[in-house]
Amino acid sequence: MDDVAPGALRVGYVPGVTVSKWARRWTERFPDSPLDLVAVPQAEQDAALRDGRADMCFVRLPIDREGMHAIPLYRELPVVVVPKDHPISAFEEIAVADLADERMQDADDIDGLAGTVELVVAVGGAAVMPHSLARLHHRRDLVFRPVTDLPETEIALAWPIERESDAIEEFIGIVRGRTERSSRSPAVAKAVAAEKKPVQRQSPGKRTSGGRGTTGRRNPHPGRGKPTRRRGR
Repeated sequence: MDDVAPGALRVGYVPGVTVSKWARRWTERFPDSPLDLVAVPQAEQDAALRDGRADMCFVRLPIDREGMHAIPLYRELPVVVVPKDHPISAFEEIAVADLADERMQDADDIDGLAGTVELVVAVGGAAVMPHSLARLHHRRDLVFRPVTDLPETEIALAWPIERESDAIEEFIGIVRGRTERSSRSPAVAKAVAAEKKPVQRQSPGKRTSGGRGTTGRRNPHPGRGKPTRRRGR
């Protein structure tokens, strides 16, 4: 790796994306090169890249790919959020058909999910959202469960094609897992080639208490524990 540190870098991130591990690695590797983290509303993720508010941004796909690179990183399972005493809380996972009779709160506005969660608490019903956002807006009086037959959402690292630099290359290397001892390589070219590779799925956590989600593993003791799907609708 070159001894010359890269310049300052502004990295945006949309709600639900945790960037602390990559920021920590950057700071450890380049203590003299500032890394500015910029919270970006979901609705402005494309604009933030095009107007220069961020050099790179962790986005939730889809975005306008015109003039833009995007490295897919991982997928998120959709979950349904319900009050803690709702019948759905007794199940490890559900299907869309199980929500047919529920009062569904609007969760299309990712940036307005705090209000949606408040509605679920205040008037009941349910709301479907990406797993990371359910965790972001988690409350003790709510639980969430995976919805098995809805499309997953996908998180990617995006940056304008014309805005390439040593700092961007180094950050891509960190996100892709390149170690400090690795020889300098054309990380941007590799990242672009990797855009078509399969991405990892980010599954809900293992804890079930307090609405932390479940692993969806089969019960090792048949006849005991929570059913995996609602029945008798």
